[in-house]
Amino acid sequence: MKNLILCFFIVFSVHFSNAQTDPVNVIVFGAHPDDCDIDTGGTAILLARLGHRVKFVSLTNGDAGHYAKGGGALAKIRIAEAKEAGKRFGVEYTVLDNHDGELMPTLENRLKVIREIRKWNADVVIAPRPNDYHPDHRYTGILVQDAAYMVIVPNVAADTAPLKKNPVFLYSEDGFQRPNPFNPDVVINIDSVFDQKIYAMAAHESQFFEWLPWTSGNLDKVPKEEKERLEMLADWRSSTPNKTEMAALKKWYGDNASNVKHIESFEICEYGKQPTDEELRKLFPMLKNN
Repeated sequence: MKNLILCFFIVFSVHFSNAQTDPVNVIVFGAHPDDCDIDTGGTAILLARLGHRVKFVSLTNGDAGHYAKGGGALAKIRIAEAKEAGKRFGVEYTVLDNHDGELMPTLENRLKVIREIRKWNADVVIAPRPNDYHPDHRYTGILVQDAAYMVIVPNVAADTAPLKKNPVFLYSEDGFQRPNPFNPDVVINIDSVFDQKIYAMAAHESQFFEWLPWTSGNLDKVPKEEKERLEMLADWRSSTPNKTEMAALKKWYGDNASNVKHIESFEICEYGKQPTDEELRKLFPMLKNN
């Protein structure tokens, strides 16, 4: 009898231990190679360091975003840059073969998104809100929203097993005010990994040191040396938390919130699972220690 009780205790302990250490599966969608990096790069690094699984998915191949390059040649460059960025972030990076600037919320693309979420067995799905200046960004948000319920429906995309539970769907931060402003529910302190995020983003050389400076008329101001380029990128991504973000920071970080310089913010989408604060701390374990 004692041996039976001992065996039960061991099995229960192992099961309980595994339940506490099972990785969180997070999948992030962006319209272009580099979008996931900007919105979620620091959070991804923190999760990966804790042993959790993160995947970035770009819904287009970025083949239109340049002033001197384009088409298949540019797509190859953008895909190679994304793979390098993935290594630096510690995440898996997938670039889908849709043309940049031509993304549409079609059934075909919705099914692609559903399959990506299912194959990753996602606990958390992050995407932009469907109100943005760029049509690719807007339609990325719509496609992910449209997948939010369908990922658990067996007869939709029946070639890929449905999820047994609906993930938590989160919006990444933006500054657009209409029809409604972004409202942060989860704010992550990324101070400890900010430099690594900038270094990983810098892998997208054609985007951050060529295309975006050209669109703003500052191409001639881009430094030649890596150190100065990283400083330029860091200056661009540095911003002080606003009042709304600071209120959310205090909720999650208490008195430490006032010392935080770099953050990433997320808003809960009402179409997926509605998590409690306790569930959010399990999904974002870096919050447990604050």
